[in-house]
Formats: sequence, C-alpha cells, structure tokens
Amino acid sequence: MAPTPSPGFVVPQGEPPTLYVEESERHRLEGEPLPEWVLTPRQSADLELLLEGGFAPLEGFLTEAEYVSVLERMRLPNGRLWTLPVVLDLPEARARELAPGARLLLREPEGMAIAVLEIADLYRPDRREEARAVYGTVDPDHPGVHRLFEATHPVYAGGRVRGLRPPHHYDFRHLRLSPRELRRRFRDLGWQRVLAFQTRNPMHRAHVELTFRAAREVEANLLLHPTVGPTRPGDVDHYTRVRCYERALHHYPEATTMLALIPLAMRMAGPREAVHHALVRRNYGVSHFLVGRDHAAVTQDRAGRPYHPPYAAQELALSLAEEIGLTIVPMAEMVYVTERAEYVTRPEVRPGETVLTLSGTELRRRLDEGLEIPAWFTYPEIAEELRRSRPPRHERGFVVFFTGFSGAGKSTLAHALGEHLRVNGRRAVSLLDGDLVRQHLSSELGFSRAHRDLNIRRIAYVAAEIARAGGIALCAPIAPYATSRREAREMVESGGGGFVEIHVATPLEVCEQRDRKGLYARARAGLLKGFTGIDDPYEIPERPDLVLDTTALRPEEAVHRIALKLEALGYIR
Repeated sequence: MAPTPSPGFVVPQGEPPTLYVEESERHRLEGEPLPEWVLTPRQSADLELLLEGGFAPLEGFLTEAEYVSVLERMRLPNGRLWTLPVVLDLPEARARELAPGARLLLREPEGMAIAVLEIADLYRPDRREEARAVYGTVDPDHPGVHRLFEATHPVYAGGRVRGLRPPHHYDFRHLRLSPRELRRRFRDLGWQRVLAFQTRNPMHRAHVELTFRAAREVEANLLLHPTVGPTRPGDVDHYTRVRCYERALHHYPEATTMLALIPLAMRMAGPREAVHHALVRRNYGVSHFLVGRDHAAVTQDRAGRPYHPPYAAQELALSLAEEIGLTIVPMAEMVYVTERAEYVTRPEVRPGETVLTLSGTELRRRLDEGLEIPAWFTYPEIAEELRRSRPPRHERGFVVFFTGFSGAGKSTLAHALGEHLRVNGRRAVSLLDGDLVRQHLSSELGFSRAHRDLNIRRIAYVAAEIARAGGIALCAPIAPYATSRREAREMVESGGGGFVEIHVATPLEVCEQRDRKGLYARARAGLLKGFTGIDDPYEIPERPDLVLDTTALRPEEAVHRIALKLEALGYIR
C-alpha cells in the first residue's frame, strides 16, 4: 500500500500540556497523610506518559464513563478520538479503603512519590467485554487477554492525576526525551516533517531498508521511537534492544535520523493499538507515522487462526488519519532477493527470483543452537549484541520446574537430578524444594489460592535470578494452578533463562498410598483443609516438556529421561 496523500501535516508548534503541580503545591501534597499505592511497571509507564503529555488529552486515569465510551466508541465522552483504556487497577482490599473524593499517593517501586490521584470513581469492569473490545478475543492464550484476566486487579480507580516530579531513570537517560524535549529538538534541527517508527523488537537490515525508503518517499526526517515500557513476555530485553538501535543508527545517512525512547507499555491490541500509537506520536510532535502489517498484534492463536486480518491496523489507522492529525504511512513487507543482493517490497519481486526471509522463530533457533546468523538478514554488530543477550542454550542458565501432587516424587527427582548435574556439569545447581521454600521463604503463608500463587511467584523470582546468573535452579513445588505456572515461566524467560516444565503425573491414589507425611489421611479426616487433590483442584499441565509417572519408574531411570530431554532441548551436552 502507498502512503496516503499528505494533507499538509508538519511538526506541530507549541508545547504539549503536562500535569505537574507547582513546587509549593507539591510540598503541600507530600505533607498530607494520604493512602498510598506502589505502581506496577505497566502503571508506571502509563503514568509517565500521562504526566509528560504523551497521553494528551487525558488528564488522568479513565473514569467509568470515559472507560465505557472508549470501549464502545473508541472515543472519549466529548467525542475526542481515543482507542485504548488507560486505567489504574487496584486490588479489592485497597479499593475498600478508598472512596470518590479521596486522594491516593502514587509511588514508584523504589519508593519515590510521583503523583497524586484525585479519585472521581471506583468501578469494577467487565473484563471479558474489555477483552472483546480491545483485543477482539477472549482467548486466554492471547498475552494481552491473559494479562487482563490474570494479572489485572479487579477495581479501576478513575480521576485526575497531579504530578509531583518526573519518574527517574538510570538507563539511557540521553535518549529518554519527553514530548516537550523532542519537539524542541525538532525545532532546533529545523525538522518540519518527521516520520516516526515504532518497534518493540531489534532492528535488522529489512527494518533499516524499509524505514529509509519510507522516509525518502514522504520527504521526511526519520525518528526511531522504540518502546522501552513493558512489552510481550519473551521479548528481547530493552537494554539489548537499545544497543541494537544504537548500532543500526550508523547505517542511516548522517543527520537525517534520530533515536529516542518512549516509556510506552505494549498491549498487543492490533488495530486499536496502531491508532493509539499514532495519537501518542502526534503528542511527541511527529507529522508522519509508519504502521506495519500486523502492527502491535499477536498474529494467530494456537490453532493458527489470525486474531485480526493482517492489514486491519493499517486500514483503521488510514481511515482515521485526518482526525489523528498526522499522515499514516503503511509499511510494506520487505524481502531479500538473492539475484539482486538487495531488499525489495514483496510486490516488487519478479517471477523466478529467489526470495529469502528469516522468521523470528528461526532467528531464536539459530541463537539457541549457536548457529550463524546470515549477513543478508542483519548487521554483524547487531548479531553480536543478540548473541550476548541470548547465548546458546548449553551456555545459558535454566530452570527445571517439577509439578505434581504431594507424594508424586518431585523432591526425590529434583534431588537425584541435582546430583547428576553436579557430577556431570560445570554450572552451579540450586534446589528450591517445596518444603524448604515453605520453611525459609514462605513460612508466614497459608494454603489459600492467593498464598499458593504468592509462594510460586517467590520461587520463580529466586529461580529466575539463579538462571540469569548462569546457574541451574531445580524447583519442586506442587504448583497446582496453570496461571501461576505460566507466570513462573514468563518470569524466568523474561530474565533470559530457560524453563523446562516436568509434570510428575503419578496418580493420586498412588500418592495417597505413599503418604509418608500423613497429609492425605489428615485431609480425608477433615483435619487439613484446602489440600490439593482432596478438596482443592490440581490443574493438569496442558503442554509440559516432559511427563513422568513414578509409580513404577525408578529415580535413576527418571533422571536418565530428564537428562535426555535436557540434551534434546540443548541445555546440557
């Protein structure tokens, strides 16, 4: 698709609004004894964009009326275009302590007070309706839907925010330009037409060729504007990505291209998010915005069905371009043609020419196995950054996560596997047995679902840190719930570690016969409540890496099978 004719959009003049109070008011607000809330990473990213004017015209988190209007009409009640809910979600316990008219002090995780929320209302959204409107699906395999259903608190607090101070960042500070700072930079450089490129992935040769070509066609300077807020689980960490962007910058003509970072939290919402990205970039002062095929989308579900048509994002953004207030530039797919030794758009490929592409899955496989990354695909310096971030699996820390009923044999297998790895390997091995964790890390926790989930998060956190440092963590909790197991995997993998889930599928009746601790007998007698398999469910893993039944399987045989699986996955040699 070709860019739409430009309606004359240029870099906007003036300063975008910010939501910070004067110093005297800041001191007054900080001196009041207000209830507090420590922001999650996603909430911190949203709040920063609210305060700095990136989310203008919003002046705070959406009230219920604004939220409903955005879901139903992609507009605020006053008719202004806005496509995604920006909300502050709170747990029930915190919400019960608040009321409309109250004020809530918002702190960063490090403890610094950032803003005060003047609560207009508290409401409980229908999250299934939100999922349908925003993501076009209620499929829990969609990462955005999963986050909404499982990692979002049930109460939303709406109201105006009053900024006390900007959030503080220690990384890449020279690249973190606010909307005001970026607009001033454009003015200082004399840039009248600026094309922004949004990405959450490293840039390779195809991205450089495409963005350079697009900027040349619309006669604009180029802004590489990647997000460094929370993204999709499994994405390359933002430190590695920014180093890749800095190296890619050297392959553009000098003085035509700029790199700046935006603290935007990705929703993976497809068409609505494409428009959202364009609206935010308008606040940052750009005049043109690139929208790609499957922009900000999860392409397909487990059965291979697409969540959205591939060009739905482009079509929606193009239809709203004039109202957004900038020129939408659709991105074409770029492919490498061997005979010409260059990248061209897919429609430009001639009959009989050899086309080369490399999928993200194939790139990850090559990194995992230590294979060559072809020079036609990416630049050597970017390939080196990716190898540093994602070394071959046999050099990487990893977690073996055993799950199953009490008495299934998890601890025995974890101990036996630990001895095997210590004898045959060079990496440090740590055992996080369920009982030991309960004794040393979670002694104050009970066995409610909330406490069980918290216990697994603690185990996953420690295991992820061990794997991040290149070690091996062997975890042996019951872990009865699929959601907490998925969160454990995401926590480990987001830190660069490998995650191997083993379902010790020893039948309940065998576990009960063993009953070395007398727990099943006490549960059957009603003396032990909430016991997994008796009066609390165990959700069987759907796609574990290995299933073992220890009914007739000796520990030595089981360890041999686990070692073969680890070898097949590439974690040990």
